[in-house]
Order: sequence, then structure tokens, then C-alpha cells
Amino acid sequence: MAKKYGDSPLSTLSHNIDLVWLHEAFRRLNRNSATGVDGQSVAAYGERLEENLCDLLERVKSGKYRAPSVKRGYVPKDGKELRPIGIPTTENKVLERAVVMLLEPIYEACFDDGSYGFRNRRSAHQALATIREHIVERDGCWVVDVDVRKYFDTIPHDRLRAIIRQRVKDGVLLRLIGKWLKAGTLEAGRISYSDTGTPQGGVISPMLSNIYLHEVLDSWFVEEIAPQLQGSPKLVRFADDFVLLLESREDAERMLELLSVRFEEYGLTIHPEKTRIVDFRHPWKSGRKPETFDFLGFTHYWGKTRNNGFAAKKKTASKKLTRSLKEIHQWCKENRHRPLKWQHERLSKKLLGHYGYYGVQGNYESLSRFLHFVKQRWRYWLNRRSRERNGMKWARFNKLTSEYLKLPPPRIVHKQRLVEQCSFNL
Repeated sequence: MAKKYGDSPLSTLSHNIDLVWLHEAFRRLNRNSATGVDGQSVAAYGERLEENLCDLLERVKSGKYRAPSVKRGYVPKDGKELRPIGIPTTENKVLERAVVMLLEPIYEACFDDGSYGFRNRRSAHQALATIREHIVERDGCWVVDVDVRKYFDTIPHDRLRAIIRQRVKDGVLLRLIGKWLKAGTLEAGRISYSDTGTPQGGVISPMLSNIYLHEVLDSWFVEEIAPQLQGSPKLVRFADDFVLLLESREDAERMLELLSVRFEEYGLTIHPEKTRIVDFRHPWKSGRKPETFDFLGFTHYWGKTRNNGFAAKKKTASKKLTRSLKEIHQWCKENRHRPLKWQHERLSKKLLGHYGYYGVQGNYESLSRFLHFVKQRWRYWLNRRSRERNGMKWARFNKLTSEYLKLPPPRIVHKQRLVEQCSFNL
């Protein structure tokens, strides 16, 4: 239906939300997600699931549904500051998921190929592969590395709802989205309201943020700006993080000016200190020391190859590695009195999770450093807890981890797609 009526807003959608639809929405919830302002867990909501869903459906259809306020929480960001997140109630998560299930096929039909965040069958590693392929095929490029200041907190509600109405005119869905945007945030016992922002952490928030940036950035760049630029410009975006891969510095400087004006028009701000132009041309083209840029947790750089040429590579970004190491240090400290087997199982899972994301080709050295530090911190805190005279010395620890409690070795999980490397002999 989304493709059939691609040029017209859809006005009859909410009838799809029935009891079966809500059951499926509940099934897709994370069972371990945090509780909202009512303190009700997913498990507790599921104990009387049929009754709860019937009541929710009746209130939605009759217009009696009222969106509860969103509990404010915080998660670390770059190890220096805290990022605010919103935690809806379980019932709200069910309804938001049901609406997302309706909106996904509608917007998937028009979202651009350069968008990878919060979309089915798309991932950060696909975005990384796209960047590498573009760079390799063109022997490098100029990169505009953009940072949007507090994107999720500054999306104007009126502009967002106007953009949604261009594609969706179902009154029930529009009212639900309006209620969620106006629900307010509960923090330290006080509720605050704002005309901007979609709280990170909510089920509907990623979809709304993608819809807004598709209008503000993706379609604008592809349809209006790219045809005016040299060569084959490329936009790669994951949520609010994006880079522009361009042919010349002139185009890069022009794009910075255009982006600032465009984003200001839509109530957003480009961070002047964190946004920069990077000369990522092949070292032989630029004739100077290669520059680097960080994107999606990796530092992208030109590295030497075995035949003394250059290749586009990536490694764990220093900020991300430092943050991961600090988390391991704190975890080992807090859990040092737990049984060794228990600690080993969980540290192994943490290592496998780290390898699962950062295990890309060419990043083996960073993975090895991470494993070495995990062993170092684990031994340190085991030694601190020991009441034996000799404690947990390295000899004993190495024997323990090599014979009985082996930690997973570094592994490359993500193989690079075969693309001709721009790597030549000197």
C-alpha cells in the first residue's frame, strides 16, 4: 500500500491495530527493559496480558487513552557526560511498538539507501562497509564529519508533526504521536514539558528521529544538493551521526555552509567545534600525512600494507576503547568477591560482545589490547581480594586462565567485502 500510494498521504491505518497486532507488539518487547513511572515490568504486565491489551485497545479506539509521563534516566556518553534517556511505561512501549510496526513499511518505501540506523536488516557495519567501499573505489575523498548538537532533545514538535502529516493523515495515529510528544518527563519527582525533543530510549523515538532527518537531510541532499556537486558525493547516516564523502575541498566547505542554514531552518544546530572537514585522500594524492576521522566507534585511517602501499583501514576509536576499559575496571572492582567461575562466564560474554562489534578486519591489535587489559584488571582485583600471603600473582593467574578459566581470544567477526584496494607498491 505504501508503494501504491507513494505520492499521497495515507488516512486509513489505525484499523490494523487490533488484539492480534497488540499481541505481536508485546512479543517484540525487550523482557529486561527498565520500568517506567508506574514501576510495572514487562513480566508483570504479561501476567494479565489479554485483559490489559483489551483495555488498552478500547481506550485507543475510543480516544480515552492518555499518555503517561516518561521517566528520565541517564547513560554515560563518551566517558565525560551523561546522555538523558526516556523510559516509557510497559503499556506505552506496547502501543508505541504497535505504531512503529505500522509506520515502518510506509517509510521504508521512501527512506534513502544512505540511512542505516534503526532500520530492519540494516546495521552499523553495513554503513562502515559503504564508507570503505566508496573511499577505496575513489582513492580517498574529502570527508565532512558532522555532529548535530543534542539532536534528540531539540527536534521541534510542530515541524515534526507537519512532516509526518505529509505521509500519514490517520487521525488516531496522529493523536497518539501528539500525546506522546506532549506527555512530559518525570525527574526527581517533578514533571517538565517541552515543545522540542523525542526522548531517547522510547520505542517510537528512533522512528520519529529518522522521519525528521530524512526530510531535513537525506532527501534534501540526494535530490537537491548532490546533483550540484562534483563526482559521486555520498551521504552515510546512522541515526543522528553522519558523514559526507565528497570529491573536493570546495564542495566540503560549501556543504558546511548549506548544512548550517538548512539545520537552523528546522530548529537544529551543527556543533561548530565537533564538525570538521577531513582530507582523507590517498596519501600519494594529498602529498601529506593522512588525516583521520571517527565514525560509529571506529577511527578511519590510511595504514601501510605488507607490500609497502596504503589501504583504508579502521580501528577502535581511542575514546570508545578508553570507555570500555573503564567499565571493565569498575565491573571487576564491584564483582571481585563473586565466585571465580561466575566472574569468568560474565567476563567472557563481555569480551565476545566487544569482539562482536569491534571485530573487524585490520583491528586485531586493538582487540588484543582490550583482552590484555581485561586480564590485567581482573588479576589486579582478584589480588586485592585475596587473603593469602602471596595473593593472585601473575604466575598463578596465568596458569588459572590458561588451564581452567580461559578467556575468549580476539576474533575477527566482520570480514571486508571484496573491493579492489587502492594500495600500490612504492
